[in-house]
Amino acid sequence: MVADYLKSCPTADASVAAVFFCGRPFPVWEETTLQVGGRSLWQILADLSGKDDSQLTTAYRELGDLGAVAQRVLPVREAGHLSIGEVDRIFRQIAATRGPSAKAILVRDLLSRAAPLEAKYLIKIMTGDLRIGLKESLVEEAIAKAYGSTPAEVQRANMLLGDIGETLRLAAEGKLAEAKMRLFHPIGFMLASPIESAEAGLTYFDEAAVEDKYDGIRAQAHVSEGQVRIFSRTRDDITESFPELPPALSGLPKTVILDGEIVAWDYPAKPEATTAIVDESISESAEAKATSMGRARPFTALQQRLGRKKVSEKMLRESPVAYLVFDVLYADGELMIDRPLRERARLLDELLNATRTCHEPKSQLKNEIQNSFSFATKQDAPSREASIIRAPVFRASAADELEQLFSASQERGNEGLMIKDLASTYTPGKRGKSWLKMKRELATLDVVVTAVEYGHGKRIGVLSDYTFAVWDADKLVNIGKAYSGLTDVEIAEMTKWFLEHTIEDQGFRRVVEPKIVLEVAFNNMMQSGRHESGYALRFPRIVRLRPDKSPEEADTIETVRKIFSAQDSKN
Repeated sequence: MVADYLKSCPTADASVAAVFFCGRPFPVWEETTLQVGGRSLWQILADLSGKDDSQLTTAYRELGDLGAVAQRVLPVREAGHLSIGEVDRIFRQIAATRGPSAKAILVRDLLSRAAPLEAKYLIKIMTGDLRIGLKESLVEEAIAKAYGSTPAEVQRANMLLGDIGETLRLAAEGKLAEAKMRLFHPIGFMLASPIESAEAGLTYFDEAAVEDKYDGIRAQAHVSEGQVRIFSRTRDDITESFPELPPALSGLPKTVILDGEIVAWDYPAKPEATTAIVDESISESAEAKATSMGRARPFTALQQRLGRKKVSEKMLRESPVAYLVFDVLYADGELMIDRPLRERARLLDELLNATRTCHEPKSQLKNEIQNSFSFATKQDAPSREASIIRAPVFRASAADELEQLFSASQERGNEGLMIKDLASTYTPGKRGKSWLKMKRELATLDVVVTAVEYGHGKRIGVLSDYTFAVWDADKLVNIGKAYSGLTDVEIAEMTKWFLEHTIEDQGFRRVVEPKIVLEVAFNNMMQSGRHESGYALRFPRIVRLRPDKSPEEADTIETVRKIFSAQDSKN
């Protein structure tokens, strides 16, 4: 259906439509946002429809979707007055306009010209909540079908460009092979599949590279001619949250894209005795090398850095970080993802060694950290210094070796192990069996906040009680509520966010845009009719905010059922 539609349009309209079909107003690489909140849209709908707040609330409770509410309450008018190109132009005008009031005027004008069904989908695109059964991969397949390309050709071009509209234009012209890597837009991260035991860790491939699994923020660093930008797994630019890393990364001699983990880090007292690459079988010597490079601090030490546009000197001093690098995706004009991990690892080692050689006196080389380099932005400010460290790599060929490595990793304060096939290519955005992760911990769930309430006692006046949900197919179903686990600072920051992103104000309680992901722990799980999910959590508490995860990455009801079944079988 999408292919037929695209073929029926002029290429210019089809390219914009492809972006809209992906549920976004703009291509990914542009990082342009409308900055129009749910509360503003709610007020605009009230003004245009003449409905009061209680009528809108009734409609929202029934439909559960702001776009569907718009279709129901807006006055009937004929469609056909808005073109795709015009909507694209207005979206860009809204994005370029400063101030919520000025933006609201433009949005109001747009929706006042739309038929109710058009308004429904305009709002869905604006809020990033299209939900018509399409994923970007299906739009890529439709482009391939429409213009006689293969899905793989379209997917690769879109990955390189970060613009499915431009990808469509190239496909229409038969020029997909001309797509070039566009730096400073993140490509998808390769993901790992969980395993339950060391035995399972060696059943999928013959040669394994083993690394510690760090409890930090997955980060992709783009570096070219001294310019540096760092992106999270949700493809957000997080460079400003870690201002000490760009000076270190800018010293790289080549244009590169690196994959790694930003970790709160305790640096060793004597760095000259440390090493950052092991690449050998498990041994006391290898473990000593990995331990001597320093160690990760708990995620909570990193958490206060997230989402900040200005990081204080005190925070830099009290929460130092390191960038643990474990892969290279692009180097000096060449995409590396099709090469096996064995070759990429060798290239990464050479790259970091060359960087150290360029920036350190040769007389110091044999006494300094191997494959680790750091730069201070001020000679008198050691708190601003950060290291780019080659993540230590071990080799393992037996389950007992993996068990030993796992124990050593946890003793170093890390979550567990990453087990990687040395023959594997890098597959952006995919979770296969080439990368495995081995963790053992009490069950937790990644959930989406759907409603918030004002607290009691010292938390009167702040939104501290969070109702959260998991996915059941394409809808969120509530499974619990928690109020403990976050700091007062985090609660204050989240209160501000929730007030700005309220969909329905019920007085003491607010229904909010489902954008915030939490990791919650609990003692056990029960079947219950109290929540729509059919389950309830006993003693739930918030482990942490997960700004590195999008709402779509939250857990599903299937995961809940598996945890419940496993728990039930143990009992």
